[in-house]
Amino acid sequence: MSGSAGRRKRKIRWSKLYSYGCFRPPYTLDSDPGQQLLGQPGFSRVVFCNEPQLHKAKPYKYPKNYVSTTKYSIVTFLPKAFFEQFRRVANLYFLLAAVLSSTHLAPFNPISVIAPLVFVVGVSMIKEAVEDWHRFLQDLNVNSRTVRVHVGGGLFVEKTWQGLCVGDVVKVNKNEYFPSDLLLLSSSFEDGICYVETMNLDGETNLKCKRSLEATLDLANDQAFSGFKATIRCEDPNPHLYTFVGNFELNNVTHPLCPATLLLRDSKLRNTDYIYGVVVFSGPDTKAVRNSTRSPSKRSRIERKMDLVIYLLFSMLLLISVVTSTGFAVYLKSDMAKWWYLSLQDDDDDSLFRLSKPQRSGFFQFVRALILYGYLIPISLYVSIEVVKVLQAMLINKDIELYDEVTCKSVQSRTSNLNEELGQVEMILTDKTGTLTCNQMEFRKCSIAGVSYGGNINKIDHAASKRMNVEVESYRFRMDELETASESFEMFEFSVADARTEKAALAGHKQMQNLSAECSRISSVEGEPTIKGFNFRDDRLMNRKWIYRSNLFDVTMFFRVMALCHTGIPVEGDQAHKLKYEAESPEEVSFLIAAQEFGFQFFQRSQSVMHLKEFDPSSGKVVERTYKLLNLLEFCSTRKRMSVIVSNEDGEIFLLCKGADNIIFDMLADNGRSYQQATTLHLSDYAEDGFRTLAFAYRKLDAVEYEKWNSTFTKAKTTIGPEREEVLIEASAMIEKDLILLGVVAVEDKLQKGVPECIDKLAQAGIKIWLLTGDKKETAINIGFACSLLRQDMKQFHLILGKKSAASNRLKEMKEDILNQLEGFQKVKSEEGNKDAPLALIVDGKALEIALRSDVKDQFLPLAVDCASVICCRVSPKQKALIARLVKKHTGKTTLAIGDGANDVGMIQEADIGVGISGMEGMQAVMASDISLPQFRFLGRLLIVHGHWCYKRISKMILYFVYKNIAFGLTLFYYEVYTRFSGEVLYDDWYMALFNVILTSLPVISLGVLEQDVSSEVCLKFPALYQQGQKNIYFTWSRIIGWILNGIVASLVIFLANICTISTFDKHGIVAEKAFNKDGHVADITHLGAMTYTCIIWTVNCQIALIITHFTWIQHLFIWGSIFIWYIFLFFYGALPPAISNRGFRVLVEALGPAPIYWLVTLLVVVAALLPYFIHIAIQRSFYPLDDHVIQEMKYCRKDIGNNNLIWEREQNNSVIMTQIGFSARVDARIKTMKENLNQKGQLIYRSVTSSPIFRSLTSSPILKKLVLQRARMNVHKELAHKFDLKVLRALAFILMTCIKNKVMDVSLVPGSEDSAAVMDSCNLLKCDIGDVMSLEEIKSCISIHLRKAGTKRFCNSIALNETTLSQKKQKIGTSGV
Repeated sequence: MSGSAGRRKRKIRWSKLYSYGCFRPPYTLDSDPGQQLLGQPGFSRVVFCNEPQLHKAKPYKYPKNYVSTTKYSIVTFLPKAFFEQFRRVANLYFLLAAVLSSTHLAPFNPISVIAPLVFVVGVSMIKEAVEDWHRFLQDLNVNSRTVRVHVGGGLFVEKTWQGLCVGDVVKVNKNEYFPSDLLLLSSSFEDGICYVETMNLDGETNLKCKRSLEATLDLANDQAFSGFKATIRCEDPNPHLYTFVGNFELNNVTHPLCPATLLLRDSKLRNTDYIYGVVVFSGPDTKAVRNSTRSPSKRSRIERKMDLVIYLLFSMLLLISVVTSTGFAVYLKSDMAKWWYLSLQDDDDDSLFRLSKPQRSGFFQFVRALILYGYLIPISLYVSIEVVKVLQAMLINKDIELYDEVTCKSVQSRTSNLNEELGQVEMILTDKTGTLTCNQMEFRKCSIAGVSYGGNINKIDHAASKRMNVEVESYRFRMDELETASESFEMFEFSVADARTEKAALAGHKQMQNLSAECSRISSVEGEPTIKGFNFRDDRLMNRKWIYRSNLFDVTMFFRVMALCHTGIPVEGDQAHKLKYEAESPEEVSFLIAAQEFGFQFFQRSQSVMHLKEFDPSSGKVVERTYKLLNLLEFCSTRKRMSVIVSNEDGEIFLLCKGADNIIFDMLADNGRSYQQATTLHLSDYAEDGFRTLAFAYRKLDAVEYEKWNSTFTKAKTTIGPEREEVLIEASAMIEKDLILLGVVAVEDKLQKGVPECIDKLAQAGIKIWLLTGDKKETAINIGFACSLLRQDMKQFHLILGKKSAASNRLKEMKEDILNQLEGFQKVKSEEGNKDAPLALIVDGKALEIALRSDVKDQFLPLAVDCASVICCRVSPKQKALIARLVKKHTGKTTLAIGDGANDVGMIQEADIGVGISGMEGMQAVMASDISLPQFRFLGRLLIVHGHWCYKRISKMILYFVYKNIAFGLTLFYYEVYTRFSGEVLYDDWYMALFNVILTSLPVISLGVLEQDVSSEVCLKFPALYQQGQKNIYFTWSRIIGWILNGIVASLVIFLANICTISTFDKHGIVAEKAFNKDGHVADITHLGAMTYTCIIWTVNCQIALIITHFTWIQHLFIWGSIFIWYIFLFFYGALPPAISNRGFRVLVEALGPAPIYWLVTLLVVVAALLPYFIHIAIQRSFYPLDDHVIQEMKYCRKDIGNNNLIWEREQNNSVIMTQIGFSARVDARIKTMKENLNQKGQLIYRSVTSSPIFRSLTSSPILKKLVLQRARMNVHKELAHKFDLKVLRALAFILMTCIKNKVMDVSLVPGSEDSAAVMDSCNLLKCDIGDVMSLEEIKSCISIHLRKAGTKRFCNSIALNETTLSQKKQKIGTSGV
């Protein structure tokens, strides 16, 4: 068999098959203008082939093949990491405070200021180092891949990628990635041809055909390289994927090089056993790496806003420090000299209390206050957030719902800096191939001779029918299946599957699902196909039943086009008598598999002959037939079609053509358009289902005509020059005309599992999705429909360069063209009827290049952002990155980019959040990403659940931090005022150190890690909750100010209550101490500090208990355990010797514990301090509830129980009302359309049936006529009567046709298990509705009597409609007939 992998050389010379494409006449040095640039700046690279040692010294020393995506290196880590840490405002402040703490001005021990700073910065730097270490390990995994490298004497050994040097000769085997940019020297084909998959670079699924120079074709095996030496002179490294200029000097002969000879890093070798190549560009010089950028440093929006909050707190710090220093200077100048206990002198050495220089002392007091009130700036906030984010990332990574069992991979958060950013995403930029799709094509449906095969149910129709809860068919029986007048029994072809489908559809969704497995007329939309690439079910074609079709010749020719019009190669399959295929495009593979299943197996090809095993309808056996391949006119983007000219064993010459439907339709002969109208209707249905479609046609050629054309075409093939391809296209068009249409095929670019559902959830969450792909426009639109980014009722704007402006290639004209189109789109958009209508923008790559220019983008971006869906096709990697940058900058919205290939790296790095798919392709996208996912479907849960949670957790955490630090820090200021700015510190140094580190740290960490406003199931049921993050409801300035005021109020209540507890005013209005315990002892600063501190610990920990909505035992342990730890600490600290415990010696045991007022004040103060917040949340939840408040009330107040969960369903429906894309939006649109057309269609069907000969013949029976009329009178409502009549007629018509088909005149005599069962089903269906009028036996007897009276022949003639009447019915009824 041709193409065996075991052979050293494949024997097919592909250059003899192809006419154009990459197979051109040899380049000449004069014909390539790029050759003149060699040696000039930008074109100075010299490569010595097979002599890598020459590239180890200048001037020919080039980088090795090592590639790094890390942010740091050993040398740059410290400076870069310090820069990252100290660009945070709080860290800068505490660095200054740490420096000042070493002076005598510090109110604390220096270690208490320096230690927290070192801890915070150290933890953050360690986290950065660990994350970058993981990037390094992934880089190491790629750089450690191996490839066979020539080391001399014809010996090839395994060598790692990172060890490759420019000039190395390598051997790459099938399905391996190219380790660097290589010049192709030879391949396993004699012609030096190889197939390359560039999906990882440009997103295109079609294989690219590359060719080597003829001068190197002799390098066919390892030994041939023992004496090989050559020199390459080419362009310098650049990011242009589709250009390459150079020449190749071998044996003193120079050969020009072109892009077809260059194999790019990260592309894959396909359909070729092996290739030999020489390294031209390595490592950072490769075009793939040049298209990427260094990993940027990203910060979330909340973190950036947190800097502004720190600025605000720092302003408060400056204000109270100024008040403190001013008050101190005033008191120092006026009153302090009179305070005898200070013993102040004018010549005192203490700079803080120098009476002669109060201004200087005030300044020093200002510096001291900056350090003292530093607790207003929450330094521990940063380290707490770092710890929380790491723990959040660990929980995300361990989520079992984000684990893919197929690939055994789970989500990996490569950086935890952006957790909360996941909850604020408003724009998603997604790649197509490998991200939304699996890069697998499946044969799904076909239309042959005007009849559609492969099932008519899709998910949208079924969901719409179910939700409407009316008798709407879950399948669509088409009137266009009426083929010709002679096909009497195919006109109303009610199969067994149709009758069972009717019953199952009316019975409910569950029976419908059970039926789909056995019903061969329904295409499975849920299950996996048993044959890879073939997901087709229709009993009219399968199992060789196509031989019973009326237009047998057309059906046979259709399958022959499928089996012969391609460039595929058969290879051995896993099953007996089944082959696998390799081809340039996955569509061709699916066609060949489908042809094999239908009985047309392509099993061998040689240079000019193709061999098929065909099922012969006349003999009923499989016969081998040989077709001589005369010409192959391959597909290209200009032609949009492919043709082969073959001659059969009888010498008949046929042109077989497949291509885009609009192209094929334009080439049809007048007598070849018989099925065009019906086929066009099917094309519309297939396109709405998101399938790719190709039309099939043929033409029989005269030998004289062919010979005349072939001479012209041969002359065109030998043309040399830039006009060669145009001449070939013109010559091809001369023969590709007057075609006869056979039909169309529909293949599905298979979506990854769960993609439509995920997009639906994201759309309900208010996220807009832009599709950026390197594929052609038609393919992108098909995928748009498949994943519900597009709807049938959606207004589509197509931004494409006009032919005139594109041909001129003048920038000014192209700009004017684009601007005129954009202006027209804006006018259409602003029209009254289109203001709320969903809009879609489809942009071509060339038009996008103009639209993104500085003087056009201001008109393009506003239109694009207003559209519900944007699809950009033929987009380069640079354009993807530019779109991400401009969208982020123009909209100011959080942007997420997701992709799986090297062509997506720039986009991933430019976006606020970059997500890489760790699928089947290379790891470039994953290594450049912030988060990696196994498949796209997990993005929904990542954002809607974890993103929502993380946003709320971090927001609440920051606000609580601000609150608790203000509540604590301001008590120091109040005490300063109370003591007339004496500079005395209220709290012990250990109290100050433990506040943020021990006593309030664990509860806030539990809040940041475990808080859930609603469960994950509720998040997915109500994706609209996600919009709280987009609107930033929980971190607005009003909330920030509110929490600051709450902290101020709490600090005032705590301090004033404690002051009033230990002091009073005498009759002269002077503050006096009062008894603290029963012995009459008064409280001092130790008692006041401990009491105030206790109230603060209780208040801030009870406050966080009010914030938390999802309690676990961990939260309870941390909150109440922190309070308990304070008492434990106070007890043991007081037990230490006075030299260590200072003022805290036995303060709890001897002073505070025995005093009842201590415990009473603590209780009252906590209640009073929390009362304002409690009143606020009571009012908000009662009168101004947020969405999550409503859902919490529904859940915890048990409003979801009973009433069939109507409240839940109502709220769910309300959450999708404004959605314009996604599955739910398409179903809503379909329901609206179905409701509008239901009555109209019913009336049309009713008129069509009642005016047909079948009905007239059927109702000629007085008994049946009386039956129908009597039942109709029983229904008061006309619509119900109409539905009954239609249902009865359908059942009767099916029974009648089955009897006629089997040539019996008694219902009980219908042969065959399937037909007889179907007749009984229909009779039972009739009995359900008219059983009160007639029994089942009476119904069967009535029909049988009428059949015998009329006779079979009469009925056959009565339903043989003439062709004119049939055509009129098709036009009138369309696709919605009975």
